[in-house]
Amino acid sequence: MAEKTASELIDDRIEELGDWRGKTLARVRKLIKDADPDILEEWKWRGVPVWSHSGQVCTGESYQAIVKLTFAKSASLEDPGGLFNSSLDGNVRRAIDIHEGEKINEAALKRLIRAAVALNLAGKKPAE
Repeated sequence: MAEKTASELIDDRIEELGDWRGKTLARVRKLIKDADPDILEEWKWRGVPVWSHSGQVCTGESYQAIVKLTFAKSASLEDPGGLFNSSLDGNVRRAIDIHEGEKINEAALKRLIRAAVALNLAGKKPAE
């Protein structure tokens, strides 16, 4: 049997979660793909969905109480929607923790995805 693709593994993760976390991960995945139809889905570090375009854009991890989107190089991104609410002290990464029942600011998330892709395409180094 052929090895599963990253997209199939992400499908499996969403299904195996089977609760609000799976629905949330599926929703943010759709928003990420809507924001950048050329984004590449990857499966890294023994089970973490990763979205990349000319470099890593973000990861989508699921924990008991949150779904966490961690953005690579996000310390260099503007966040006018105020989405980043976790890992704010890091020099490179910022994250968005989504709790059960929280509404996602879809427009702001899409802007953040596009900005992260643009940063990757520009080859800009993260803030020191």
